[in-house]
Amino acid sequence: MTDYQVEHDKKLHFIVVSRDLASFQHLHPEMASDGVWSVKLTLADPGAYRAFADFAPTGGSGLTLGADLLVAGEYAPKPLPPVTRTAEVDGYTVSLQGDLVPGQASKLTLSVSKDGEPVTDLQPYLGAYGHLVALRAGDLAYLHVHPEESVKAGPEITFYAEVPSGGDYRLFLDFQHDGKVRTADFTARASGAGPAQPGTSGHGH
Repeated sequence: MTDYQVEHDKKLHFIVVSRDLASFQHLHPEMASDGVWSVKLTLADPGAYRAFADFAPTGGSGLTLGADLLVAGEYAPKPLPPVTRTAEVDGYTVSLQGDLVPGQASKLTLSVSKDGEPVTDLQPYLGAYGHLVALRAGDLAYLHVHPEESVKAGPEITFYAEVPSGGDYRLFLDFQHDGKVRTADFTARASGAGPAQPGTSGHGH
């Protein structure tokens, strides 16, 4: 396949996470004329990883395909980080407002500050002032998240995420400032059972 729609400034988004959701990478592969995508990938620790290709064929709807990657060695899964409303990365603090509610679009607002001051000169990244990936703990269900268009370059970035069930989720926010992309991560809990999902059980608790 060689014909893709551009979504969030890219024809294909490639996400690689460890099974315990401690490691997250958002990579940007290049496509050759024959349709083969390639990218250099470094997996630092032994264990199981999940790779997601997120794309939309020209004239079609968006798809997410997943594949497992295994790295040999002694694997010690890390526990899921506790639920939190703030994340620290490279001297930046990102705070999260909003709650995940199963079965409906939930508004999430992330605010970026540095040294206690709001950041108001965020740089666009992938067609918005931030890019958010949400994954369900346990089975690593990949959720589509839509940014709200904003003319203000921070400190607030707003997204809408629809979670299919109650339980724990990991949120990874990529944002760009001073020419560098950084990733802030959160553990969030959706309350309530939500609509029943066929073939799923109580993962993530």
